[in-house]
Amino acid sequence: MRIGDAAAATGATPRALRLYEARGLLPPPDRTPAGQRRYGSAALRRVRVIRELLAIGLTLDDIGRFVDRLPLLEDGGAMRCGPASSPAPGSEAGATAVVLRRVAALDAEIARLTRIRDTLLAKVDLGPDGRSPDRGEAGAPDRADRTVASGI
Repeated sequence: MRIGDAAAATGATPRALRLYEARGLLPPPDRTPAGQRRYGSAALRRVRVIRELLAIGLTLDDIGRFVDRLPLLEDGGAMRCGPASSPAPGSEAGATAVVLRRVAALDAEIARLTRIRDTLLAKVDLGPDGRSPDRGEAGAPDRADRTVASGI
């Protein structure tokens, strides 16, 4: 399968496939006599795994740290992770460390967003039921507010 077809089949772009190859996440594909990349089913499975890992918040650098363990995920399996102490790159512990770092980053982002949400809610005068005293629906602008906002 040529690069455009492989990209379409995996929800990626040809540029992404070349990037995954350049970063060592995707083995170099076979080439046609004309030099065009030709991808097989194993490469398509690998690209799908990479895209799934990116979708759950890992980065290309993260994935690169345990690229040798990606085949464990290619057949729909789970990648077993061991203890994270003194992880060697590509080891079970290394994969655990990558995941734990990403979870810590997500926790920090959730905390940051929660603080922003709390600050925003503190700026509005909502009653105990979540409704502003001068608004009918929870936080919805009344007709006068919509008129002013629309410039009428």
